[in-house]
Amino acid sequence: MSTLFVSDLHLEAERPDIGNQFIEFLKNEAMEADELYILGDLFEAWVGDDDPNTHYAKIKMAIRKVVDKGVPVYFMHGNRDFMIGRRFANETGVEILNDPYPVDMYGQKALLSHGDALCTDDQQYQRVRVMTRNPDWQASILAKPLKERLRIAEEARRQSLERTLNMSMDIMDVNQDEVRRVIIEHGVDVLLHGHTHRPGVHNIDLGNRKAQRIVLGDWYRQGSVVRWDLRGPKLREMPRP
Repeated sequence: MSTLFVSDLHLEAERPDIGNQFIEFLKNEAMEADELYILGDLFEAWVGDDDPNTHYAKIKMAIRKVVDKGVPVYFMHGNRDFMIGRRFANETGVEILNDPYPVDMYGQKALLSHGDALCTDDQQYQRVRVMTRNPDWQASILAKPLKERLRIAEEARRQSLERTLNMSMDIMDVNQDEVRRVIIEHGVDVLLHGHTHRPGVHNIDLGNRKAQRIVLGDWYRQGSVVRWDLRGPKLREMPRP
């Protein structure tokens, strides 16, 4: 038995291959897990729990089946699906976690995060992040008609892509000083996150001890999962059939 971690699937109707692989993952491996953690950006865009998107409905149903089997599923907001709320949690049975979130994994202390809060060099994004996590701002968006929210989300995606193409990847990556600060503050052995789409395992020397930073990959070309059991965490790729 093991605990599973995924992030950055960016599910959308235009990419059914990603959704199909995730549903198969839920039907098979997730059903046998101790727990499943989804660390943000499960969806490419989320404009509110009232969105009747049929592709999203299939994903919600598949998650619900895992929960009904008795496997706890935890969800953490990402920078694309921070509007997921209580209705989604009720429909799927997931528990929504704060970011960051400390956990004990088979005797090791870990800290879970989506990862965007660690990218402190990108000051413009951090200002946007503070605004979009504000409950008053979210309420003002949710008060708009669904059609308008979808238009706003599409424009935000366009601007994000344009900005990404014109910005240094180093600025959009995590800040190493912030990584060390967070690990020390929470007293953990492992920091596990996604967001940067740069999967890897990084050893961190804190002077008096060592820690690890594990980065989940996105699911654009293949799946990415961390399987954690008594032997520790392992980052693995999952080729798409």
